[in-house]
Amino acid sequence: MSRTAQEIFHSYVHAGPMTQNADALAELFTEDGVFEAPLMPDGASLPRRIVGREAIRHTLAAHYERQAKDTRPPNVEKSGFVLHTTADPEVFIVEIDSVFDTEGEDRVVPLVQIFRLRDGKIARLRDYFSPALIA
Repeated sequence: MSRTAQEIFHSYVHAGPMTQNADALAELFTEDGVFEAPLMPDGASLPRRIVGREAIRHTLAAHYERQAKDTRPPNVEKSGFVLHTTADPEVFIVEIDSVFDTEGEDRVVPLVQIFRLRDGKIARLRDYFSPALIA
């Protein structure tokens, strides 16, 4: 039985932003999967493009390790998303408002992710967010 876009997205959020489990996250991708963050500036700790499940695993594990000292996961109760299916059953788009608890006002980071699937796994993920808002 094939997993729904909603199930795949929830697995991605849990493995990535919520628990920062690079192994679980990498397993959601096809062996030749591609993770892209096109808005990352040159020289950023997270590259714009990562190709292959093992490269995704290794790169995101290192990224999460660096990030763990500086950030905490988004507040799930305050964050929200809208998932849009498309005419192509292998493609879905998610609009996300990730809310991070901070002293004073909460920080909202809006982003858009485009998922392309193959055989129930993520073949390509484009993550459009502003790195300046996360820093």
